[in-house]
Amino acid sequence: MKIVNVGIVGSGFIAAIHIDSYKKVFGLDVCLKAVASTNKKVKSFAEKYSIEKVYPRFEQLLEDPEIDVIDICTPAHLHEEMIIRAVEAGKHVICEKPMTGFYGTGDVNIGSSVSKEVMYHDVIKRMDKLKEVVEQSGKLFMYAENWVYAPSITKFAEIIKARRSKILLLKGEESHSGSHAAHAALWEFTGGGALIRQGCHPLSAILYLKQVEAKARNEEIYIESIVAEVGNITNHLNEQDRGVLAARPVDVEDWANVSITFSDGTKAAVMAGDMIVGGIRNIVEVFTPESAHICNMTPNNSALSFFANETNLEDIYISEKVETKQGWQFVSPMEEQVRGYVDEFQDFMESVAYERKPKSDFALAYNTTKAIYAAYWSAAEGKRIYL
Repeated sequence: MKIVNVGIVGSGFIAAIHIDSYKKVFGLDVCLKAVASTNKKVKSFAEKYSIEKVYPRFEQLLEDPEIDVIDICTPAHLHEEMIIRAVEAGKHVICEKPMTGFYGTGDVNIGSSVSKEVMYHDVIKRMDKLKEVVEQSGKLFMYAENWVYAPSITKFAEIIKARRSKILLLKGEESHSGSHAAHAALWEFTGGGALIRQGCHPLSAILYLKQVEAKARNEEIYIESIVAEVGNITNHLNEQDRGVLAARPVDVEDWANVSITFSDGTKAAVMAGDMIVGGIRNIVEVFTPESAHICNMTPNNSALSFFANETNLEDIYISEKVETKQGWQFVSPMEEQVRGYVDEFQDFMESVAYERKPKSDFALAYNTTKAIYAAYWSAAEGKRIYL
């Protein structure tokens, strides 16, 4: 049985999700060899997940000759440099979203003070350089976009491929009641707000499905133009009106709406928000001349529960971002499967073991990031941006 040795950078929420998915990979021996993190709780994290080595510095992970793959689960502003250093050290790379972004050079409130056109061109320039470095290294770049691997999206892709359907319209959304993380409020750490943190998921799924269509129909399809609007809604609320919303943006948006026109004249719409209560919304809809497909990753009604109160539910996971566990609940069993994480890491580990291209790759990361910053540019200047 082929062995793949993994080193993880970071020991937070998303790292734990990745590890749970590694443990479900079959047909390969995946060994979680090491974790590199500055978190004070990293030792207990390593013990919990039976990780062999703990490194306080990223450099130590790069120098470990046993590591085949480095899985980057750090804050977004660290991704680009870590990708470059990892592939140059001879490691394959898995990187959480976004691949990179514009994080400034220490300026205050860059989301409010720096031109979005400047941001767009800077990000494109750096992604082009990043592409060159990755290609020259000969190492795999695996973009950790779990929506591409969600069973419902996979099934839609199978249907589109078999029927060679012309997709007329796609709609996607990820919204919730806001991040509790302080860094989510600041552009210098996140590279944007709700659009890049949440909207990237439905956007990537939409771009992936259009490429499935293009390949099935032997066509070339790309984004022709983007029109977008973003806003900061929650900062207009007084404390009494805030309710249970967690979002407190400083120089980022908490709402975004993006309209995409493809080169074949078809359309897509992406929405993201930090003011939607009731648990996280992960939804994609696909419409062709003779079919319609609705993917409700969350919420869905595969498991419903009613609680008269929240007694003894403190440690029971119901659904991501749900504000209360009282009343009727859309319970999320096997969420890592429904949202694509399990099949994502099966694909990544097979790609490393058998030296093949992953389904979610550098091109998808590049095109998603490019579209996001084109949307920011469009929203800032109130005009259509042609790609």
